[in-house]
Amino acid sequence: MTSVKTIILVCLLICFGGPCLSQSRTDDLYSYDVEGRIAELGIQLTEPVLPPGINIVFVRQSGNLLYLSGNGPIQNDGTKISGKVGKDLSVEEAYEAARLTGINQLSVLKSYLGDLNRVVKIVKVLGMVNAGPDFTEQPAVINGFSDLMIEVFGDRGQHARSAIGVGSLPWNIACEVEMIVEITDD
Repeated sequence: MTSVKTIILVCLLICFGGPCLSQSRTDDLYSYDVEGRIAELGIQLTEPVLPPGINIVFVRQSGNLLYLSGNGPIQNDGTKISGKVGKDLSVEEAYEAARLTGINQLSVLKSYLGDLNRVVKIVKVLGMVNAGPDFTEQPAVINGFSDLMIEVFGDRGQHARSAIGVGSLPWNIACEVEMIVEITDD
């Protein structure tokens, strides 16, 4: 009976990773410095600021997962990229808005973690596009966000994703993106 318990314990450690196993899993996540890569891309991260009257947190952590609140295309000077995609904005302009939203989410991650090299992977993204009922190119818009995550994190930036159209978004912003991120224990 003792050997059966030992086998079960070993199987559990292998399947769910004990301290030694999880340490080796997170060693050398990247062959480059993620923050150096952001600088190479010419991206400047800023300290995130919640809009007035919004009673939320940017990030909620559960275990090694970070759940990031929805964020939008707000520029450093506070101006927002707004309008309905397909009517007020082209797909290309909305793609850039989604990319800016990605930069804003990177700023949230940097503020929360201190070191973006702690990101194990981008797990899931939900992208919402402000568009009319006839607009069907939501994936092309949210690619602006997804492409940036892959540029920054490489294969670890690839993620599961939903891209949906909505009738309106706060302040008439062009898009909003929320995400789930796995991080190291450090």
